[in-house]
Amino acid sequence: MPQPLLKNQSTSTASRAEPPPEKSAAREYSEAFIIALALAIVLRTFFIQAYKIPSGSMEPTLLVGDHIIVNKLIYGLRLPDSLFGLTPFENEIPWGHYVFKLEPVHRGDVVVFVFPPDPTKDFIKRVIGVPGDTIEVKAGKLYRDGVLADDPHAHFEVTPDERQEGSPRDYFGPLKVPDGQYLMMGDNRDHSYDGRFWGLVDRDEVEGRAMFIYWSWDSDGSGWLPIRWDRFGKVVR
Repeated sequence: MPQPLLKNQSTSTASRAEPPPEKSAAREYSEAFIIALALAIVLRTFFIQAYKIPSGSMEPTLLVGDHIIVNKLIYGLRLPDSLFGLTPFENEIPWGHYVFKLEPVHRGDVVVFVFPPDPTKDFIKRVIGVPGDTIEVKAGKLYRDGVLADDPHAHFEVTPDERQEGSPRDYFGPLKVPDGQYLMMGDNRDHSYDGRFWGLVDRDEVEGRAMFIYWSWDSDGSGWLPIRWDRFGKVVR
């Protein structure tokens, strides 16, 4: 016995939903651009960021014209100091502080941090003193806990006879680094404006650790294309 047709069975093809209209090329490109921009902002804010070395304070480790990548997540998740220059909900959101911490800041790390005398600037130096260290500089030489420190990255240009009593460059401390703070110095010890002059850096002011050089340009070099090819991909240690 034949089965009765279900209602609308004979017209199922006609009632089938029409496909949604295709997006225009302009809309697709706009959406892709917005997504890419949002990802770039998130990556730059919380994960990695590129920096250019503007001075010789970290020579010979980092040269003027080196471009480096900094790992901003290695020490934990730190909120930026502001959002597009603004601090909405300033009292509710811990701007410029770590939401949570991961790896500790180690002695010898090359780090980017908020410059304490001027929070609008970022500095890059090497961590010389961690909490509990007693740091002293005598005649340009670094002492840690009263003992001449192993200081392989330090670079000097001033002779012992040119060292000056009363100059923080040549005579500093002794200073015991308190909890939650760090003492930073440039590798180019005789030409670095660092913690010997302006003091300590708070843990929350440390933004990340330098990873590697991805581009290097010697603007003062000779030749028509002064690219330092040998520095590409060099790990910062």
